[in-house]
Amino acid sequence: MIENSELSELAAFAAVATHRSFRKAAVERGTSASAVSHAIRSLEGRVGVRLIHRTTRNVSLTDAGQMLYARLGPALTDIRVAVDELNAWRNTPFGTVRLNVPNTIAPFVLGDAIETLLKANPGLRLEIAATDRRVDIVEEGFDAGIRLGERLSQDMIAVRIRSRLRFTVVGAPAYFEKRTAPVTPQDLHAHVCIRYAFPSGTVLNWIFEKDGETIEVQVDGPLTVDSQELMVDAAMRGLGLAYVWEQRAATGLRDGRLVRCLKDWCPLDEDLFLYFPSREHQTAGLRAVIDALKV
Repeated sequence: MIENSELSELAAFAAVATHRSFRKAAVERGTSASAVSHAIRSLEGRVGVRLIHRTTRNVSLTDAGQMLYARLGPALTDIRVAVDELNAWRNTPFGTVRLNVPNTIAPFVLGDAIETLLKANPGLRLEIAATDRRVDIVEEGFDAGIRLGERLSQDMIAVRIRSRLRFTVVGAPAYFEKRTAPVTPQDLHAHVCIRYAFPSGTVLNWIFEKDGETIEVQVDGPLTVDSQELMVDAAMRGLGLAYVWEQRAATGLRDGRLVRCLKDWCPLDEDLFLYFPSREHQTAGLRAVIDALKV
């Protein structure tokens, strides 16, 4: 009979063999890369055969490792399916659901839903990675992600969630004491703008729409940041105009520290979607998340 420790070692080996990466295997297993490496060394010591070639840059399987992985993969899949199918027999979802969400919108999408989910399902655990970096949720071990509709892969199942979001252009009253507020998007070329840069280094162009016309403006200014919170703070200090989600600027707009402009050029953005690879063998935890977020 296989002991629990042996099964854990085999599962760690299968994760490394699948991802060809100790780091990605650790993410999937919910542990550290060093723990995965220790499990592999223990397995190799127990069977007396090297299973994985390790270098500083690459991870590959030996012939013995290839043989073991070919036999082990289907067996572990059957075990995971059997355990997942048990979730359907439980009244309360349990286990961990890992979500990837753009950092810029995470608070507006998840705030109320998190409280409702965790209070209603004490056995459920949520792990949320908020980042504006483009993420492959399958490769990085997430159960689901949230994105705007235009950025979804065609091989994903998508469920529309929550209300739609709107971008807005804001500046401080002090900024407009010296400058006339822009009336059209082209007027932004004469203004100091606070630019947003994605983790990739790409700078976001400001996009506007009115009466069926779409205009994309490449703005300029001395300040570029990777956080909408920093953009709002800089705008409130009078350092320039910021193009942010309306909810990010809500407090400043309410208390008068920010003034909105180009409102008629800022329509509602496209819908938001929760997306995931497959409905087959969906865990009760993920179903609970979908039910809590969907429209």
